[in-house]
Amino acid sequence: MTGKALTKELVVITGASSGIGKEMAIEVANRGGVPILLARSEEKMAAISDQIYLSTNIIAPYYILDVSNNKEVKKVFDTIIEKHGTINVLINNAGFAVFDSVLNASMEDAEDMFQVNVLGTIACTKAILPHMLKNKSGHIIFVASQAAKLSTPKASVYAATKHALLGFANGLRMEVHDDPITISVVNPGPIRTGFLEAADKTGNYQKSVEKFLLDANDVAKKTIQLIARPRRELNLPLWMGVGSMVYQLFPQIVERIAGKQLRQK
Repeated sequence: MTGKALTKELVVITGASSGIGKEMAIEVANRGGVPILLARSEEKMAAISDQIYLSTNIIAPYYILDVSNNKEVKKVFDTIIEKHGTINVLINNAGFAVFDSVLNASMEDAEDMFQVNVLGTIACTKAILPHMLKNKSGHIIFVASQAAKLSTPKASVYAATKHALLGFANGLRMEVHDDPITISVVNPGPIRTGFLEAADKTGNYQKSVEKFLLDANDVAKKTIQLIARPRRELNLPLWMGVGSMVYQLFPQIVERIAGKQLRQK
């Protein structure tokens, strides 16, 4: 086992069928916690659940959920709470991107990204928050992106969804300031998962950032570590987080110096 134990803590993870969602579920179980998987693919979640049981002897429940369906979100979360009791952590990880210029982007893709990345996350948070407030305990982790702080060409709509997600998390943190609820945000740079392949069918973006790609397992471990050692924000990698901070202070200078690299999509 790596890191601090999460003995029997119940951790709900959206978007848990692949990528860092899958890796986070495995990491939770490796630390003794119980991951509850939420995603649209029952087949993939079943395989992950079996893998977790074989390696840790922990039963990882899973539920089919499309976070863009508000009624389904409430129904599934009510079922989870009824069946499993106190939920300790919610990791809002579900999300996707379509990289395209504003000129060529379809409104359907834009609406879908906002529905999943933003409204779906808000729906999941609203579904679990009353439960955590009643239990006077809980931790909500939002998986945002460095794009939440620094938008780039062909990712303008995706970045807008992550800007919105970061704003929502920051506002929520202040709302629950006097309650024992912890709010954390993870802002990773590009990660070596199928996410990029789906976002950019040409493969050009992934090639251009190949040397900067983060390891999904490493991101998952550092994210799950937040449960034991909460932080307001986790920026990965650190240098990219610093770069985003500098951009917020001196955007024109950064665009002039690093503009070519930022336009690699």
